[in-house]
Amino acid sequence: MASSTAIVPSRMHQQSRGDRGLFSSSDDNVMMKQITATHAPDGREFDVKPLLHVIEDIMHRATPAIPGIPHATQAQLEAMDEKAVYSGFSDMLELLAYPINRIACEISCKCSGGSDAHATTVALFNTLSSYMWDAKVVIALAAFSVNYGEFWLVAQLYPSNPLAKSVAFLKQLPDVLEHTDSLKPKFEALNTLIKAMLDVTKCIVEFTDLPSQYITADTPELVIATAHIPTAVYWTIRSIVACASQIMNLIGMGHEYIASTTEAWELSSLAHKVSNIHSHLQKQLALCYQHIDEKRHIEAYQTLVRLIDTPHIDNMKILKTLIYAKEDQPPLWDGHLKKRVSIDVLRRKNVLLFISDIDLSHDQELYILDQMYTESRQHPTRPESQYEIVWLPVVDRSTPWNETKQKQFENLQSMMAWHSVHHPSLIDPAVIKYIKEVWHFNKKPLLVALDTQGRVVNTNAIHMMWIWGYLAFPFTTVREDALWKEETWRIELLADSIEPMIFTWISEGKYICLYGGEDMEWIRRFTTTARAVAQAARIPLEMLYVGKSNPREKVRKNNTTIVTENLSHILPDLTLIWFFWVRLESMWHSKTQHGKSVENDVIVQEIMTMLSFDGSDQGWAVISRGSAEMAKAKGDTILKSLTQFEQWKERAGREGFVAALNENLHELHTPHHCNRLILPGATGTIPERVVCAECGRPMEKFIMYRCCTD
Repeated sequence: MASSTAIVPSRMHQQSRGDRGLFSSSDDNVMMKQITATHAPDGREFDVKPLLHVIEDIMHRATPAIPGIPHATQAQLEAMDEKAVYSGFSDMLELLAYPINRIACEISCKCSGGSDAHATTVALFNTLSSYMWDAKVVIALAAFSVNYGEFWLVAQLYPSNPLAKSVAFLKQLPDVLEHTDSLKPKFEALNTLIKAMLDVTKCIVEFTDLPSQYITADTPELVIATAHIPTAVYWTIRSIVACASQIMNLIGMGHEYIASTTEAWELSSLAHKVSNIHSHLQKQLALCYQHIDEKRHIEAYQTLVRLIDTPHIDNMKILKTLIYAKEDQPPLWDGHLKKRVSIDVLRRKNVLLFISDIDLSHDQELYILDQMYTESRQHPTRPESQYEIVWLPVVDRSTPWNETKQKQFENLQSMMAWHSVHHPSLIDPAVIKYIKEVWHFNKKPLLVALDTQGRVVNTNAIHMMWIWGYLAFPFTTVREDALWKEETWRIELLADSIEPMIFTWISEGKYICLYGGEDMEWIRRFTTTARAVAQAARIPLEMLYVGKSNPREKVRKNNTTIVTENLSHILPDLTLIWFFWVRLESMWHSKTQHGKSVENDVIVQEIMTMLSFDGSDQGWAVISRGSAEMAKAKGDTILKSLTQFEQWKERAGREGFVAALNENLHELHTPHHCNRLILPGATGTIPERVVCAECGRPMEKFIMYRCCTD
């Protein structure tokens, strides 16, 4: 026994001195030339993953349950039971059982005889020369796991199993395990190194399992990784030798064995190096997966493009491509029934895809769309009610999905009476790419219309919905063109249903004045003057304040003041004010998409004038009688015209109030003016050339960034 005690320290110091020099990169290069010279694979390839699962199972179960040293939990062991599948494993084991046991014997023999660690490692590489790099490291690790597992199997069973007790007695393991306090640093270092070895081995195997249809051997990311794999295999097998030596040193030492800090340092140093190798391989593996994902996304995107351009019997194939569905998990959420439903509920129906992100800055879109959807459901048998809406939330996949985003998504989903995807993850990245690149989604909501066969009949029907509501069914561009042919510029088109009383006022033959702006002093002067002129002209006048686009606190305060001072009617809900202006913007986008402009379309000219009113800093007003007669001007101009009523009073009596007002406004009009048109970042294409609605000259284009102007 004394001779054994004398041998071990000298052997360990010998290995320690050798290892210190081998951690440098210059020595790595020399060693790797020696190692690669042993590499002569015979072309056989093995699926070593099942073997790796068994190795992992052994390592987890063999981890010593010593106080203060982490070991596998019962849950982890149960998970390993499921993972270590032995079916289909026997054929491979027949081929690898002999080399595994041969390497196990070689490790035991050489690590017991005081051989140099590097020399032992080279000898193992010579034995494994005919195998690929991944098979080399897995076979070596399997061989070590046999020795390691047998050692701890005896150590764990000796208190209760007579056979294990006798074997442990001969190995003097009870005496060793009684000194666990002094051995704790060694076991901790050993476990850390074994984990690092497993991590590197799994990473190497993962490289060999990458799909060749998406990444080839000459792909730069894989070329770099492949160049480092021999080094990773070397240091993993070198670490196996170190771990085996430590285990062998425990056998037969009994109470005379004293663990030195040098041994723990050796293991820790190796663990540090192997962990660094693993980190580097993991980074390369992540780059490889990124390359694979890009290839897959391109392939999926191209498939989607072809699919959408191909005629189909119904809309199911398109919808199931846009929305990923597992057989046992319905992908849609029914906002009315409040439950998950199958995508089949949309079969052969007209579908409007409501596309937005989950950062909707305003809920006006949802409010108005809900009003229109609910109204269409009141008469479900009408042809124009035969459509369904499905919300497709587009989220940024580059940032992690967290609880805050989940609540944000659920909050929006709860506001919708229609269908939505159950979770944003059901929308594939290729679909998001298509939505952005083909349908031009960019923050602002879209309403893509699909017919009963899944054909895209309108890449953005939201403008049609805002202008005509469900009467725009089936939301095709052909229907859009037909609706415009039926329209003329009139108060009904301008105001629609923002105030139901407008239609009553029209039927009663009243004069209607819509006015806006934020200047409260101008509002007071204008409404007071307009009321006085109406009384003098003996005409029935109703006035309605429609504020400004993107209404904020100033408009809210103006509403309160107007009601308090009884100046005119108001739209009490700021969402209705927002809708008044967004309808005008939608009219502009809709018209321009059909090739209309100020030069060739009267309605576009009138819309441009209204939008330029909103872009100015002053108020404005439109005065109409019936459906056709209409006069309009900016605040100062129309106020001046009204104050001059006595000058054109007789003309008003002869020609009518609106006609006379128009003539007077024309006389006050000066050619030297500037119109400002502000178009918010709405959906649709912004034309390069826009002409002034009044003078016909091309307008200069600027880009403006504006937050709250209050």
